[in-house]
Order: sequence, then structure tokens, then C-alpha cells
Amino acid sequence: MGDIFSSLDISASGLSAERVRMNIISNNLANANTTSGPDGKPYTRKLVMFREMLDNTLNPDESSGGVEVSGIYDSKTPYKKIFDPSHPDADKEGFVLYPNVNPVEEMVDMITATRAYEANIASFNAAKAMMTKALEMGQ
Repeated sequence: MGDIFSSLDISASGLSAERVRMNIISNNLANANTTSGPDGKPYTRKLVMFREMLDNTLNPDESSGGVEVSGIYDSKTPYKKIFDPSHPDADKEGFVLYPNVNPVEEMVDMITATRAYEANIASFNAAKAMMTKALEMGQ
């Protein structure tokens, strides 16, 4: 039964990590046109990094496999510079810096995160079904 519980934990960690990733992608999309933040700069695209949580092989009863968010980082992609002298955030030459968010790229990332989330749900449900069958056999 320990393996089934650890597979539930692994799937749950994937669900949690992908939920964070989807929230960050949503935030990127929502701020795709934010030209001036609190620091006077445009919004900077955020990226989520995952880290593998290795199984504790010394004590199998406390295994902790799965994935976790290791950090949320700013993208190093340069801002978009667009000529629009009528914009309130335009510089002296009439250029406005726009966020380094590409909506098409964000949508591809969102689809990938959604599919990974769905795969973790399927894995969780399969482990749950096996656990239920094992309990039924014991009766």
C-alpha cells in the first residue's frame, strides 16, 4: 500500500506545481500590455522552475518523490520597444517599452501546463482506483 500512497503524493505534487505554473502564466497574460509598474519599468515576464524531489531510499516508508516549484524568475528576454509618441509612458524619442510577454508563447505554455495537470489527475485517479480494488479484494 505504501507505493500507492507515494504515487498519490507524487501526483498531488505535480498538480500543485502545475497550478502555480498556470497562475504565473495567467498573470503574464494579464500584464501583457502593462507599460509602467511601481518601479517605472514595464511588467517583466515570470517563469516557473520545477525541481525533482527524490525518493528517500534510506527509509521507504517516508518516500517523497514528485516535483516542487524551486523558484519563480524574471525572464531575461528584452522588452519590446514601440514608437508611440502619444503614449503617456513614451520616452523623449517617442518610444514605449512594452513587456517581454508573447501571448502566443504564453498560450502554448498554458496548454502544456493544462495537459500536465490532466495527466496528474489521471494518474491520481488510477492510483485511487487500484487502492479501492485492493480494499474490495480484502473483504
